[in-house]
Amino acid sequence: MKLKKEMGTLLLLSVILLSGCGSNKPETVSQGTGESPSKQVTTQPEQNTADDCTVDRTSLDSETEKYFYGTWKVEKLLGFANSYNDASEYPTGQKFIGDEIIIKKDFFSSKGLKNYKKYQYELKNPLYEVAATCNNSDSFYRLYKIDIPDLNINDVVKAIVVGDPSTKMSIPVGLSFLVVNNDRLILLSEATIFELRKITD
Repeated sequence: MKLKKEMGTLLLLSVILLSGCGSNKPETVSQGTGESPSKQVTTQPEQNTADDCTVDRTSLDSETEKYFYGTWKVEKLLGFANSYNDASEYPTGQKFIGDEIIIKKDFFSSKGLKNYKKYQYELKNPLYEVAATCNNSDSFYRLYKIDIPDLNINDVVKAIVVGDPSTKMSIPVGLSFLVVNNDRLILLSEATIFELRKITD
């Protein structure tokens, strides 16, 4: 009888100890799922998202200026963002192929986009600004939801906007530019992207 009682006590102690150990598991699981704010801040994906794209208006650096300035010809349609509107003219894109855009330090003209009056703009002493810089293709896609063909994982993409010096605002037409590694220029219009080729400096 005494042996049975001792066995029962031992069994009860084992159950208490095991359940006590088990109570640590939910705490560990909850920290792993990000319920603890301190854990959330230190997770690697959060740091990557913050570090890989800088969204801040800055002036063009000298290397980007040197590449960006020139006369450019619209060479081919590259595709569309995940979301686009009627003005994107899916699936062919706007009739820009063969048209020209002039981008100079003291002059900007999109008058060469001859089929569309609303995209034609001309500015003296335009303001060129980098609106965002993404340090790899994944971070660029997360921010812009645009899949650029032939974009490599470590490519640096700078989004450049053109501003009117009189208003200090971006031009009110659906045109901006993406510079890839200061080696490739892409026109972004109404969530449609086109490859540009430099024809003169």
